[in-house]
Amino acid sequence: MKGLRWRYTRLPSQVEDTLSGEKGEEGEEEEEKEAAPAPAPAPEDPVEPPLAEASQLSLHLPPRVTGYSWSLAFCTARDGFSLQSLYRQMEGHSGPVLLVLKDQDGQIFGAFSSSAFRLSKGFYGTGETFLFSFSPQLKVFKWTGSNSFFVKGDLDSLMMGSGSGQFGLWLDGDLYHGGSHPCATFNNEVLARQEQFCVKELEAWVLS
Repeated sequence: MKGLRWRYTRLPSQVEDTLSGEKGEEGEEEEEKEAAPAPAPAPEDPVEPPLAEASQLSLHLPPRVTGYSWSLAFCTARDGFSLQSLYRQMEGHSGPVLLVLKDQDGQIFGAFSSSAFRLSKGFYGTGETFLFSFSPQLKVFKWTGSNSFFVKGDLDSLMMGSGSGQFGLWLDGDLYHGGSHPCATFNNEVLARQEQFCVKELEAWVLS
């Protein structure tokens, strides 16, 4: 994937305003200012999914998504803290999703799902699915082959990875409380600083 630019201290949809230009001197410089053409606005970078060390994460994404643009399908800042809203925003999408969270401690972590999130009676997805975290360096936890418990969506929870009754990543119906435990699917560490966490921000990115 090309052109990924993001610092892990913020989520990708957060744009920091910058001030450009300075006030010119009045009087004798007025004529020079009028003659000078107005600077052309700088083109905006295409909106693409995050990652702090973008080149690191791109190495772990499946080859089939390389070179594609991404769009922000859901974010709590815009769409609210609701799992049902997340499911609604996923309608019409069948391809992969990049899920990025920031918790109350400022920890950044998330998951790449091979399929869009949806309500399901059982687990779905493929071995392309993985979990990741920044602590602060990128750590990626890929499928171990032990089971196929990739993603499961209920009305009141979203789960990724499982084993021995624990989930690698789970979120409640309000997308506010969540948890992370080591699981057999990904042999992952706890993604947050603690097993139970509160979501401060959440974003879901899909292929454009």
